Amino acid sequence: DASEVLSQHLRQRGLPHWTSYCVKYSAVRNDQFGLSHFNWRVDGANYHVLRTGCFPFVKYHCSRAAPQDLALQNAAFTALKALNVGIPTLLYGIGSWFFVSVTETVHTSHGPVTIYFLNKEDEGAMY
Repeated sequence: DASEVLSQHLRQRGLPHWTSYCVKYSAVRNDQFGLSHFNWRVDGANYHVLRTGCFPFVKYHCSRAAPQDLALQNAAFTALKALNVGIPTLLYGIGSWFFVSVTETVHTSHGPVTIYFLNKEDEGAMY
């Protein structure tokens, strides 16, 4: 599941201040479909997660932050993606395919899953 990859990645990184990665649709079950901006708790830490499908990937940007009601933002981002018919996110996904420079293996209960980064993240970085 994409949600297990998200949780395990955050754990493997030691609950970082932020992270931004892509995972291939074909590598996970998309159990967070319809979620664009949401809270995600892992081992007592809360993250604000921005998530979008950008074929052939699902893109995640996670920032550690206090829980908030993100329902309005989630609805707004989801509506915006629907209004754009997914064209900008498709272009982002295709572009990402060409610019991926770093990979990492996330260990899940279903086996290893490769995630992709557009640049190397500095461990412990606040931004």
